[in-house]
Order: sequence, then structure tokens, then C-alpha cells
Amino acid sequence: MSHPYKIGFRKNVGLFKIILEIEGEIAVQQRFFFFWLLFPSDNVCILEPLSLPESPGGVAAVEESPSVPCIFCEEYFPRAEQNQLLKHMIIEHKLVIADVKLVADFRRYILYWKKRFTEKPITDFCSVIRTNSEAPVEEQDNYFLLCDVLPEDRLLREQLQQKRLREILEEQQRERNDTSFHSICMFCDKEFTGNRSVLFNHMARDHAFNVGLPDNIVNCNEFLAALQKKLDNLQCLYCEKTFRDKNTLKDHMRKKQHRRINAKNTEYDRFYIINYLEFGKSWEEVQAEDDRELLDNLEEDWSDWEEHPVCAVCLFCEKQADTTEKLCLHMKEAHGFDLLKIKAEHGLKFYQQVKLVNFIRREIHHCRCYNCKETFQSKTELISHMEVTKHITFLPTRSTWDQPQQLQQ
Repeated sequence: MSHPYKIGFRKNVGLFKIILEIEGEIAVQQRFFFFWLLFPSDNVCILEPLSLPESPGGVAAVEESPSVPCIFCEEYFPRAEQNQLLKHMIIEHKLVIADVKLVADFRRYILYWKKRFTEKPITDFCSVIRTNSEAPVEEQDNYFLLCDVLPEDRLLREQLQQKRLREILEEQQRERNDTSFHSICMFCDKEFTGNRSVLFNHMARDHAFNVGLPDNIVNCNEFLAALQKKLDNLQCLYCEKTFRDKNTLKDHMRKKQHRRINAKNTEYDRFYIINYLEFGKSWEEVQAEDDRELLDNLEEDWSDWEEHPVCAVCLFCEKQADTTEKLCLHMKEAHGFDLLKIKAEHGLKFYQQVKLVNFIRREIHHCRCYNCKETFQSKTELISHMEVTKHITFLPTRSTWDQPQQLQQ
């Protein structure tokens, strides 16, 4: 039976190499793939619905199993050694799976095709790639390419993606509603209980470490553990350089403004909802599409456009607001701190405002009154003292806070 997605070969059309990473070294197979891809005809269809595999123990057993089988033989590989399994199937069975990184559930994907390959010949599903086609027959090899050009493979990948998205959204909702959260700040060892947003807002406000809105994060405990592990290993969270001691690391992250994570580090992708939303697309691709849509629609009416709210946190409490104006009004009414009035009276320019805000945040973080320098056991006691004595209303001398180091929060 001829396969409708067969790949034929024509000289000088394309050049491909199989690159295998074996035992830490790169071994390049000296076989060149010349091919022309023939697209499927319109009358090809799948006659049976897809059914995701279940092990004898049921769905739970599939999810909890620590290993993944080879599609063709009895070899098993730990989930963490997915690349080793892929190399095994290329070397031993001549099977290449395209775009593996876009498979949402690798184990279910492998189990599905393991079952299907026992039902029909592999050539019914895979494109055949012949290497060294001009060499003697004994030197030629046939490789099999499994990819989403095959509608059945494409549908399977989409179903696995949808299933993962449902599970991720359910987990995110559980974390949003969880009030039993307990963790310690990785920068000051302060304990936080209740909702995870309290910790993330604290790190953003008091340590200038911002990982985005808490509602955009999923698998929060695993995310925090990954960050803590890097710090325990004296590793910068942004550039990932390793330092000789904790103080040197802290100084580096402060001076280089590395109190953030590297958005291009794909290790963190699994902790952000945006990376689960569209099949086969990373957050960068999703955002790039959004930007292209904006450029394509410059002539449209923008009168109904609303600015995306930005989370701003009060200098003295946990209150958040979506605009600076609302936050300034809150601080004036709730704490007697009129930032707009102070700005006008002292003629503060932009960088002076930044210095002042950073200075106040630093003093509040250390539970120290920025007027009388008295230190308290808790932030609650400090704020109470400052409101009663009106120390919250007046600023210390300009030389106290108008310093270059206050720009390095």
C-alpha cells in the first residue's frame, strides 16, 4: 500500500543532516537527505476516532509511571531521559519524531503510537527517507519520519495539548483559591502564609524582584523551589553565573540589576499560563503575533481601547491599585502620605521621585521610621508609630534620601 505522504528525492533540492548527541559528544551521521515533500491529497481521511491509551492500571497509572517505553521494543527510559529514548529510536529503529518539543504529553504520545504500530505497518503512518540513495544498496538506509503532516498525528498532538491546558487551568484555579500557602522569602527569610500573591508582591515591593502578576503563574511551589535551588547554588537568577559566596552573589544581582529571571530561559516556560494557550507556540510567538496584529490595524478606530491595568503596591501596606492615581489617593487617605503634594512642594524630578520611593521602601522593609530612625519589631508597629507621630507625613532632609545608591534597588 503506497503511503499518501511519501517523500521523494531530487538532487539539489535540500540538504539535511541527522545530528545525534551520544555520550556528551556530537556525532554527525554522514548521510544527506535530499527530498521533495509531496502534500497529501484531499480525499485522505481517518476512518476511526482517536483513543488516548490507558495502561492496565488505568489513567492514574499512566500519569504516575516514571518511565517511557520504546515504540518498537521492550526498552524503557526514565521520563527525565527523553532524549536518550529519542536517540535509541533513531539509532536502533530508524524512527525520527518531528517537533518533539511541541508534544504536550510525551508518554501518552509514545504509548498511542506503540499501539498503532502493532495494528498497521509503519509505512502507513511515516514518511520514508532514504539516505545515500546513489550509493550501493548495502550502504543505503531507510529512516521513518513521524510528524504532524499526518492528520492523525496532528489530531493526537492537539488533543494532548487541550488535555494539558485543561489540567493547567484547573491547577491555576486551585492555587488562586488556596489559603494554606506557606513559604519563606528567598531574600530575607520572612515567612508568608495565606495566598501566594502576598509573597510575590513582597518580593516585588521590598526586593525589586518581579516575576509578573501572580495570577499568570502556575505550579507556584515548583517555581519557587527552582529559584531557591539556584540561589542555594550561589547562581544568579538572570545570567546564571555562579559566585563564591552569598554576599558576592547579592552584590552582583544588585549592581547588574539581575533581580529578575531571564525571559528567554525556556526552563521557566512551564510556570507561565501563556505558554499553554496555543498549540505549538511559545509566549514569544504569541506576543509577536499580537504585535503584528497591532501594526496591521493602525488605521482602525482606537476610541474603545482600554489600557491594561498595572499592579501598583502601597508603600506602607499590602493595598494594590491598577493606577498610580488610585494608589496615591489611598496613601493620602489611609496613611496621611501625600506623594503628589510632596512632589510639588519639593520640585522633585523623575529620578528624585525614584530615589525617594526606593528610600521609603527600604526603610519600611527594615521596620525603621525614616524620620526618627527608631526600629520596631514589625511593620504594623512601625506604621502605627509613624501615623500617630505624623512622621509618615514629613520627609527627612534631602541629603538623607537623594543619593545615587537609591537608584539601585
